Amino acid sequence: MTREPLDTLADAPRMLVPTAHELRCPACGTLRVQQFHEIRDVPANSCILMPTEKEARACLRSAITLTYCGDCGFVFNRDFSQARTEYSSRYEETQGFSGTFNRFHEGLARRLIEKYDLHGKSVLEIGCGKAEFLALLAQIGGNRCVGIDPGVKAERLPVEVRDRIQCIPDFYSEKYGHHAVDFLVCKMTLEHIEAPFEFMSTIRRGLGDQKDTVVFFQIPETMRILRECAFEDIYHEHCAYFTPGSLARLFRRTGFDVVALDVEYGAQYLTIEARPRQDVFACERRVGLEDDLAESAELVSSFPRRISEKLGAWREVLTRAHAEGKSIALWGSGSKAVSFLTALDPQGNIRYVTDINPNRHDYFMPKSAQRIVSPRELGQIAPDLVVVMNGIYEGEIRADLASMGLQPEIRCL
Repeated sequence: MTREPLDTLADAPRMLVPTAHELRCPACGTLRVQQFHEIRDVPANSCILMPTEKEARACLRSAITLTYCGDCGFVFNRDFSQARTEYSSRYEETQGFSGTFNRFHEGLARRLIEKYDLHGKSVLEIGCGKAEFLALLAQIGGNRCVGIDPGVKAERLPVEVRDRIQCIPDFYSEKYGHHAVDFLVCKMTLEHIEAPFEFMSTIRRGLGDQKDTVVFFQIPETMRILRECAFEDIYHEHCAYFTPGSLARLFRRTGFDVVALDVEYGAQYLTIEARPRQDVFACERRVGLEDDLAESAELVSSFPRRISEKLGAWREVLTRAHAEGKSIALWGSGSKAVSFLTALDPQGNIRYVTDINPNRHDYFMPKSAQRIVSPRELGQIAPDLVVVMNGIYEGEIRADLASMGLQPEIRCL
């Protein structure tokens, strides 16, 4: 198979290189960008396991300045610091202990396997995490899989699929472009990439002339974040925020044909399906959800006022609970909880944080330093108010609380 890199073609699209003191959009290269939301002194790593209270309080800090591109609609953190961000075996991000999530995950795998006849095929996942999705693709479709992620742990794979999954503990780069694949998947990773144009261009060059390869990406959906002022979904590791339109524009700009765009999982996830484009100048029809520039610009304009109002409402809830002597617990100890505590409880008045992931128990929250307790221990604490970090899990959490004989007040983000 000939693997001619895309950018050896004459006039292939390239990113404009910024000069000193210029701030350009990392997705399209324009100078037409504006900042609209700023947060200081935030933990640089919200999913790193902190073994002691001292280490948690001394965690690396950074800043967030959300910046909007008026040309393509991309949102990015201009203050992102790669040097302060750690992706390693200490990174514990899995949602795989939730029945709600596992049902969604398996349904997604089955849908893609059926749609693209992924049976006995070659699959590559960039940013595979703990390779749980690869395990589904290997188990259900009998596929041969390669997963690349600095935090991957082969020992956590189901025994029955270990011989079909190669785990590479590394970041994706040009050196992995030799893999010939039928299906390339990248889930919840692009939002961590500081230079998305270069990243997607690297992937496209690696695919060469593999015109039949299906490419599937899943990321957080930024229109929801802007509409709802979802402050819990704004944290340092997420340096790139895509709307449907800005994601489709990036894919086309870097040499892909967009097959489908969709919003899933309670409107929290944005997914895109694409194929490598052979003619870099070919025009193609637009797909649904793309025409969002006017709305995103309006939402960005009103964002400072609206997020201030939302944070104020949550402060009232917490202040009232404290005044009434109620004990408060957060359900969920990941990135959303870190953002919640950073924004609303810098003094550490919320004492309890729980999580169903046993790999997080007895570690400490970055900066605020609460010990992460198991749900069983929470049953002994019997909090008066439980704040659920992700409302999609409310039913599951209510059932868990009821099984412990607890009936606290429940509020969901």
